[in-house]
Amino acid sequence: MSRNLTLLTDFYELTMMQGYFKSKAKEHVIFDVFYRVNPSGGSYAITAGLEQVIDYIKNLSFSYDDIDYLRNLNMFDEDFLDYLASYHFSGDIYAIPEGSVVFPKEPLVKVIAPIMEAQLVETAILNIINHQSLIATKASRVVYAAGGDAVMEFGLRRAQGPDAGIYGARAAVIGGCVGTSNVLCGQQFDIPVLGTHAHSWIMSFETEYDAFYRYATYYPNNCILLVDTYDTLKSGVPNAIKVFKKKQEEGVKLEKFGIRLDSGDLAYLSKQARQMLDEAGFPDAIITASSDLDENLIYSLKTQGATIDSWGVGTNLITSADCPAFGGVYKLAGIRYEGDEEFTPKIKVSENPAKVTNPGNKTVYRIYNKNTGKIKADLICLSDEVYDESKDLKLFDPEATWKHTTLPGGSYTMKELLVPIFIKGQCVYQSPKVMDIRSYCQQELNTLWDESRRLMYPQEVYVDLSKPLFDLKHQLLNNKIPL
Repeated sequence: MSRNLTLLTDFYELTMMQGYFKSKAKEHVIFDVFYRVNPSGGSYAITAGLEQVIDYIKNLSFSYDDIDYLRNLNMFDEDFLDYLASYHFSGDIYAIPEGSVVFPKEPLVKVIAPIMEAQLVETAILNIINHQSLIATKASRVVYAAGGDAVMEFGLRRAQGPDAGIYGARAAVIGGCVGTSNVLCGQQFDIPVLGTHAHSWIMSFETEYDAFYRYATYYPNNCILLVDTYDTLKSGVPNAIKVFKKKQEEGVKLEKFGIRLDSGDLAYLSKQARQMLDEAGFPDAIITASSDLDENLIYSLKTQGATIDSWGVGTNLITSADCPAFGGVYKLAGIRYEGDEEFTPKIKVSENPAKVTNPGNKTVYRIYNKNTGKIKADLICLSDEVYDESKDLKLFDPEATWKHTTLPGGSYTMKELLVPIFIKGQCVYQSPKVMDIRSYCQQELNTLWDESRRLMYPQEVYVDLSKPLFDLKHQLLNNKIPL
């Protein structure tokens, strides 16, 4: 669904634009979007939100109302407002496709554009990429903990507003959820919508049995009964079994049936319920669980032998409760001054080494073990570097340079991660459907070693700098950037 989000920006982007308009209008720049720390203590992230970035860029234009609003702020001159009235994005954007496994400090999005255009899009790109990448990453962790069980996204009512609910659910499905309770998200992105019923359904009938029987009658192909309204083991499960037997007697075949647990000791209750269902002749009955779940609780329940087949995860997923922000940033990497043919690399220096940026026009290569298909490392390099997979490749840690290895030629493969999205303002990329991105994400996750997927203290994946980029960075640092 297209929306004009042109004014979804920080005020200082516009004041800087006007300053550039007056002094640097013909300069071009390179900006990188990257993040510094993996969410939730993991070793990777999943990038998401590119489709919405594309839609945002396509619809960038200032309406008459926008111009009038800005004029009334008494901060902008008429010649600048005239420029905004005819504004359109004319630059290039490269990005790592949605659903990709990514790591800290590598460019997820690269913007090459006139300086005013590149400055304007910073806030919205970060807002979109940061949010969806955060939720997709969280979902991938939850799905991993579930160990092959279906995970459903149930978080709309706890999301921080409608957009967070809609696009968070989209990202959760990219990260591995089988569907969402969010019907609007399902409609907009053609993804499965799922759900059962609430406690209020049970409480609205005279008896729990009546509520279950009516629901089974109306929805024989999706008959998951919520059994904890009164007493799970003494009332809920026995009444569910009675309804299942009654439908058998009536000759009604329940295609998808079972119970949902939403409170109490889920490990104990699921094991008891499983025994009761099996003894009653319903070994195919599904046991679904909800109730403030996250990856750590799901992992714990599975280690305790919980007999749960699918998981409805809400608040802790849609809000990424343990890690509420992704932390992506948008940093200047190069500038082409008026009259120059080449970009001058730029670097941000900080007393915090983690905040020192990588300069220049860059790309990212992923290096795989040729036999296993698993990731060996990622290599950030200058965009004009060329590699030959038949030759030895030396990699080294850019922080601890004495740590290095050489991959023999023919033992590895390489893939460039950044792909063109916009060229000279025209979109050249077609976003896949969400369920196709989900499938691609599962393939991406399978390229990680098991040691890098574990929830606690995972092995980090190496992200190295090429020798030319490393030398450029240290040349700029040693030259004591002019102040």
